[in-house]
Amino acid sequence: MQSFELDKSDLLKIKRALEGDDYVLKELVSEYHPSEIAILFENLSQESRERIISILPAELASEVISEMDAEFHPEKLLENLHPERRSEIVEELDYDDATDIISQLPEQQQLEILEELDEEDASNIRSLLKYEEDTAGGLMNTQVIKINENFLKKEALEEIIRQSEEMEEFYTINVIDHHNTLKGIVSLKDIIKSRNNVRILELIKSDFVYVKADTDQEEVAKLISQYNLTSIPVVDDQMHLLGRITFDDVIDVMEEENTEDILKISGVSEDEELAGNWKEAVKSRLPWLVLNLGTAFLAASVIRHFDSTLASMGILAGYMVIIAGMGGNAATQALAVTVRRISLNDLTDNQAYRTVLKEFTVGLINGATIGCIVFLFALFYDHNPMLGLVIFTAMTGNLIIAGVAGSSIPLMLKRVGIDPAIASSIIITTFTDVCGFLLLLGLASSLLL
Repeated sequence: MQSFELDKSDLLKIKRALEGDDYVLKELVSEYHPSEIAILFENLSQESRERIISILPAELASEVISEMDAEFHPEKLLENLHPERRSEIVEELDYDDATDIISQLPEQQQLEILEELDEEDASNIRSLLKYEEDTAGGLMNTQVIKINENFLKKEALEEIIRQSEEMEEFYTINVIDHHNTLKGIVSLKDIIKSRNNVRILELIKSDFVYVKADTDQEEVAKLISQYNLTSIPVVDDQMHLLGRITFDDVIDVMEEENTEDILKISGVSEDEELAGNWKEAVKSRLPWLVLNLGTAFLAASVIRHFDSTLASMGILAGYMVIIAGMGGNAATQALAVTVRRISLNDLTDNQAYRTVLKEFTVGLINGATIGCIVFLFALFYDHNPMLGLVIFTAMTGNLIIAGVAGSSIPLMLKRVGIDPAIASSIIITTFTDVCGFLLLLGLASSLLL
């Protein structure tokens, strides 16, 4: 199946259908996959979304809501629905999806929706609402296949069939004792291939991977990726089975974490929604720009210190821009690689040292290469070999500093408990600007005047 790309004709057809009766609109929208409808919703008004959700079959409506990006507020589609219709849709949602959406509503509305559901659904959602959103407990689904370790093959298969009627899909089977303590996992294939008189206890894989309910969602994603798992069980401190997290849930987490890191490195708050309005963008970005302005004054003070040098050799002003720009780019490259390494693994002291050493070497080689090019430029256009030597030295030195700063600063921030993604970029930009200006203007003052 090819990925869906929003076409103007698709949107136009939906908008025209919105002008007609509900039957035509329902028939048209039902032709699309739920994820495609969710994409179409991004370009429709809230009123149009609510109308479409109200006329779609409950199962399809629930799938559309679960596919919507959080920043388009799927929870708002539930607010104005008739209570009976709302409960139909919520009951079709997986418990983890229902919890994610309901948790975004005010507490009073949460209570109203839970009171509308049957007791089993409401109880499962309540149990999930108590966990933090970015933990394994907040990510898990309480619907799991679990069988007793003392079951014979026939009993196990009958229980699996019974439990799977309420589930769309499952990948592994959890084995528990009489106290719901997780003892291990077993594959359906192993059960089917086993002898008729075998007990599940004999088929258990006891060296399995699991997570506690309070495990951070990023750590869950790492484990599923590291061990190539399709799902991972969630337990409490006493090893009681609470639920499971599947790989499709983790894909969303990885996308969310990557987006968060990209925004932080760019000096944008993670609270800013990608589709937010200009007011949200200003509120999110202005504090960082003000902070950046303060650091820019520091770089400007270096230039003011060398007023006499610039007055004597105005040509240096042009090269200052080049050296600062190249240093900033090199530092950003080193920063991006290092932050990504930190996000994937906690680096040991030896790995951290090797990371900084590598960036020092890269900075030296790249700096010398770029410095040679700028030296030849100064020699050809300015006919001043000594100026070229000063620029070569300043460029090489600043790119070395950029590589070392871009790799060591996020490592140091991580060590003291500060998020390296959000704090590094401003520090490093100032660092490379100040050092670049000091090298160029300081050497020029000593060697050219």
